[in-house]
Amino acid sequence: MEPSFYSLPPTFPRIQEKMRAYQPFCDGQTAAIFPIGRSLLNRGIYAVRLGNARRFSLFVGGVHGQEWLTSLLLFRFLDDLFSSITQNRPIADIHVKKALDHHGLAVIPAFNPDGISIALEGASGAPGMEQAVTGLCGGDFSSWQANARGIDLNHNFDAGFALCKQAEQDAGILGPGPGRYGGEEPESEPETRALCRFIRTQPVRQLYAFHSQGEEIYFRYGEHTPPRSQLIAQVLASASGYALADPTGTASHGGLKDWFIDAFHRPGFTVEIGRGKNPLPITELEPIYARLIEMLLAAMIL
Repeated sequence: MEPSFYSLPPTFPRIQEKMRAYQPFCDGQTAAIFPIGRSLLNRGIYAVRLGNARRFSLFVGGVHGQEWLTSLLLFRFLDDLFSSITQNRPIADIHVKKALDHHGLAVIPAFNPDGISIALEGASGAPGMEQAVTGLCGGDFSSWQANARGIDLNHNFDAGFALCKQAEQDAGILGPGPGRYGGEEPESEPETRALCRFIRTQPVRQLYAFHSQGEEIYFRYGEHTPPRSQLIAQVLASASGYALADPTGTASHGGLKDWFIDAFHRPGFTVEIGRGKNPLPITELEPIYARLIEMLLAAMIL
């Protein structure tokens, strides 16, 4: 672990730097780093894959701009995994290298790099679109969750999209803004299309989307929720102390885990880390990570 990396929020140049730091540990087979696509503002969306490439779980963080602590959480986990592999030492009694021979893992720490940049830097985080993003939030970036077009990526997936639009209208959300508007059609955004394309072409056996906050785990979506999802969710809840719950209102449809369950009939989960007001303070990272490390390991190998 590099303590200095975790003392500041994850600006995009620092995300790129972190990815470069992992490169010496990647041989292209048992470990690899690669872009799955690019954001609206042409920032790379990177994945780190470890272990079995024929059968892996997928962790996705940084879906919402102000929830950038989820990106740091996943980088923190990757640090420990790489360290465990290179030093051949277990984490919480799990022999990571052996476990990854059977159950691989892919991690996308920052799915929404433009949104994170805008949340951290304001208008300057959207070069070429400064005026547009300022207009969408009236210059107040304190609640920015969307991508640079003002589309909430976690409402932009093709899962109950008409119901998602109705819930937005009922809530008075009628167009692009800092968050909660899912666009005119599913997969309208380059970030969403890139992730959907990756998942459609890869052997993802189960998916975990990390958000903040609430200390809750969501695992149900419609009639295609696999029976084993509840058992996995109960293990995750036991390991973390988080509660099992269901999202409400505008968060009930159109999300990444909703689409994954609906489209592939495989287990999908949303994990709401921490408790408080977004953005959660960076000082919360280590306490949250200490509480979730066993859950992250369980999610990787279940």
